[in-house]
Amino acid sequence: MLDINLLRKQLPEVVARLKTRNYEFPEKEFLALEAERKEVQSKTEELQALRNTLSRKIGIAKKAGESAEELMAEAAAVPEKLAELESRLGEIRKALNAIMLRVPNLPNPECPIGKDDRANVEQWRWGTPRQFDFPVKDHVDVAGPLGMDFDTAAKLSGSRFCFMKGQIARLHRALAQFMLDLHTQKHGYTECYVPYIVNASTMQGTGQLPKFAEDLYSARIGGYEEEGEHELQYLIPTAEVPLTNTVSGQLLKESDLPIKITALTPCFRSEAGSYGRDTRGMIRQHQFDKVEMVRLVPAENSYDHLKEMVKNAEEVLQLLKLPYRVIMLSTGDMGFSSAQTFDLEVWIPAQNTYREISSCSNCEDFQARRMGARYKGKDGKVHYIHTLNGSGVAVGRCLVAVIENYQNADGSITVPEVLRPYMGGLEKITPAKA
Repeated sequence: MLDINLLRKQLPEVVARLKTRNYEFPEKEFLALEAERKEVQSKTEELQALRNTLSRKIGIAKKAGESAEELMAEAAAVPEKLAELESRLGEIRKALNAIMLRVPNLPNPECPIGKDDRANVEQWRWGTPRQFDFPVKDHVDVAGPLGMDFDTAAKLSGSRFCFMKGQIARLHRALAQFMLDLHTQKHGYTECYVPYIVNASTMQGTGQLPKFAEDLYSARIGGYEEEGEHELQYLIPTAEVPLTNTVSGQLLKESDLPIKITALTPCFRSEAGSYGRDTRGMIRQHQFDKVEMVRLVPAENSYDHLKEMVKNAEEVLQLLKLPYRVIMLSTGDMGFSSAQTFDLEVWIPAQNTYREISSCSNCEDFQARRMGARYKGKDGKVHYIHTLNGSGVAVGRCLVAVIENYQNADGSITVPEVLRPYMGGLEKITPAKA
């Protein structure tokens, strides 16, 4: 979350910057709560001072052998009044915190200003899209005969799920293993295995709650008949959530940083608000696998780490020889917790366009404030950690890109060279003969 003192000192400037994110800050409500907080806090401090003064006077009177009855009577009325003020002060702070939890991060000044993705700015491209000498098919038509089965998935779970078997399932696994090996063996990340179900405070730490509850899958242990007796738990929408929260509530040393961690996990998203979009195939699923990169770094060089993270994701696509472009997201298109985001968009031949496959973001200290993640710097002062996350990359969408870019006229798929060691040397995936 934002530093509330920033709002107290620079409210007009902060409100103006938040408007570039399509967010209307509840200024009147905030100012009313702040005015009451100041008044109640002042009265609380005055009453605390009176309590201390009376305590001293009572002590002096008793020591001098004088009567302290009037002073004691006055002091006896203080605790009740003080408890009322402290209770109200707690309510006000809770209300202010509720406001702050729903406020998005401030955009980096370098971000292009715009309402949506139409204001995104392309940074560069890599690779040249392949020219086909036969009619291009989409991944559903190519991979259907090879083991990609949406009908079985729909029978088991409903729409926006995928069932895979045979060499297509193996290719999907090969992509994930290749990505993990690249990030751990070359890019310096430590591989992690994380829980796929987390509690509400963990979701709040990275910004998914309370604002995006409708986008999440929740679970309650104990059954619905016991509703209210158990805390809701949530299926992770990305490994960013458990990975970033590993430092929640901690005070680290600067020498402990940077921390670079990665994990392969399934991701679960309700896709609320995306009704009717990308209903065919694997582009937009309720469940998909992703290799996630997370960096926890000192504040002063976090943007250098963001550049490195983008390069880490790029190398995945370069080694697979998949054409892509890099986009800087506009203020209106960035995620809630991000201060700056670069998207990698891979070429999808059947759609004749680039589609997002990785998103790399610097959240600065926004998530760290929510989590209470700090470090003691070389200057001896305590600072909030800067957190970064990036897809390294989305496995399902990468599979789509491989299938479509490596398809052949006879219905087979050429296995990218870099994946062949993970496929037992297999060079092509061919439809089974009738």
